Amino acid sequence: MSTSGNTNTYTLGTRSVRRLGYGAMQLAGPGVFGPPKDPAAAQDVLRAVVESGIDHIDTADIYGPHVTNRLIHAALAPYADDLTIVTKVGARRGVDASWIPAFAPEELVAQIYQNLGSLGLGQLEVVNVRLMFDPFTPTEGPIEAQVEALAKLREQGLIRHIGLSNATAAQIAAARRIVPIVCVQNFYNLAHRDDDALIDALAADGIAYVPFFPLGGFSPLQSSTLTSVAAELGATPMQVAIAWLLQRSPNILLIPGTSSLAHLKENIAASGLELPADAIARLDGIAAQAA
Repeated sequence: MSTSGNTNTYTLGTRSVRRLGYGAMQLAGPGVFGPPKDPAAAQDVLRAVVESGIDHIDTADIYGPHVTNRLIHAALAPYADDLTIVTKVGARRGVDASWIPAFAPEELVAQIYQNLGSLGLGQLEVVNVRLMFDPFTPTEGPIEAQVEALAKLREQGLIRHIGLSNATAAQIAAARRIVPIVCVQNFYNLAHRDDDALIDALAADGIAYVPFFPLGGFSPLQSSTLTSVAAELGATPMQVAIAWLLQRSPNILLIPGTSSLAHLKENIAASGLELPADAIARLDGIAAQAA
């Protein structure tokens, strides 16, 4: 059941950020591999992101690899004091653009230093550990050694806050016994709601939840409901999906990505879209269609 939670900001670590952020992944080349066709245009998008008031950017040195972080540094450094940059570790890229698990403790430490260097920072505000037991589905497995390695870097001042990505409730609990966890980044959208209970539990503890693939995995049947609601509201399906997530729970932070200035404006406009109760009821039914 959806709940109204469309407030403007939420706590991420020790900062208050706007709930609509920006994901930099799409600034890399096709397949998130290689450079963009027009690096200058990509930097223009990043500048427009900050100028619009967005203060939370999600990135990773594996995007490209070594592409989006460098674009962010080129476009936005020196960074505004209120800009929160969140990065991710736990994988590397093959020469064929494949995503390869790389989350042994020593690999994570090396990736932290890579992110510091490419972003031009002395400290990373938030680092998400991407758990790669299964690349796209939360899967149980031990994570204590990985979290302990990053906790040591936190003690050294290289990391301020730690989050988890692709994590189960048990792994989150295990990590929290070692170090505070400020955010969880998992697959969640209108049709894929396995994390409903987890979102509510995290909200009760003041922990942010960041869904990825906000439109991923939809079938044409499910999308027809979304398309119909969007048409009635004079919005795009993506805008409605964003608005539904923002109203689902106040601890949800969104990081829709785009390399288009026009699409960026559409995403920003979605944060002001209030869905009426009857629209939410119909949208909630999409999950039942997917079951």
